[in-house]
Amino acid sequence: MIQKDAFERLGLKRMLQEPEFLASFEADVHLVADLMSLGRAMPEKTKATARMVIGKVVDDLMNKLAQKTTEAIRGAVNKQKRTRRPRHNDIDWPRTIRANLQHYQPEIQTVVPERMIGYSRRSRRADLDDVILCADQSGSMATSVVYSSIFAAVMASIPAVSTKLVVFDTAVADLTGKLVDPIDVLFGVQLGGGTDINRALAYVRDLITRPTQSHLILITDLFEGGNAKEMLARAEEIVSAGINLIVLLALSDDGKPGYDASHAQFLAELGCPVFACTPDQFPDLMAVALQKGDIHAWASSMDIVTVSRRTS
Repeated sequence: MIQKDAFERLGLKRMLQEPEFLASFEADVHLVADLMSLGRAMPEKTKATARMVIGKVVDDLMNKLAQKTTEAIRGAVNKQKRTRRPRHNDIDWPRTIRANLQHYQPEIQTVVPERMIGYSRRSRRADLDDVILCADQSGSMATSVVYSSIFAAVMASIPAVSTKLVVFDTAVADLTGKLVDPIDVLFGVQLGGGTDINRALAYVRDLITRPTQSHLILITDLFEGGNAKEMLARAEEIVSAGINLIVLLALSDDGKPGYDASHAQFLAELGCPVFACTPDQFPDLMAVALQKGDIHAWASSMDIVTVSRRTS
């Protein structure tokens, strides 16, 4: 807290450009966001140290979030389809036992199953769900961009889904090709500038070829600096096409975010889930989305406040 206060009040951004000073800071997601905001202004002699600092935070976050994300998403995808010829690790034992109770053997006090029930594995590329994380990289969304990049990198390593990462301000940058290295992703982000959600939605819409198998996670505070009317019409078309549009007003632990209430209300009226999400909640959110579950009901069960539709 002292570091953050000093950074904001005493103009320590200049000091962050010194490797010795930077190395002494306690690294966290907010420091990563500050380093990203410096962008091209950082001297070459400092970039190696900055990369080390960012790498430490990325490793910590990956250790914390990767396993839960991987398990949640693989579980969701595997459970979408069932098979009578599952592999051993994919057997649904409770359903298998119930289906074979008539084969209970009293002398050995166990059920001898004649048929197995389990989850099928989806390995063919045509069967995969497409997930696009589209993150606002304006300055107010700094920590959300960091977490979005981490989650995109984790999800890109899971064969069960096809993952893309797009970031935007007044321009759009597709960082999908960098997802093999989360540090490269973060160095590819340029925080600051304006916000053109409309342009980002247009770009993302062109990427989607299978609407009913696509999930668009739009991470933004909805303060549109471009054509707001066109942006809302484009969002309506995306929903009408059958794309699962989820709007996260923030993906961070920073508390209640500020956002454009009128735009949030419009999207909620379309049936889109609109709410702020913490990093710990995100894996479960993606699991519900991939299972085509009721995200509003899930959010309610997690005590997450969503933007509600107007009552007539």
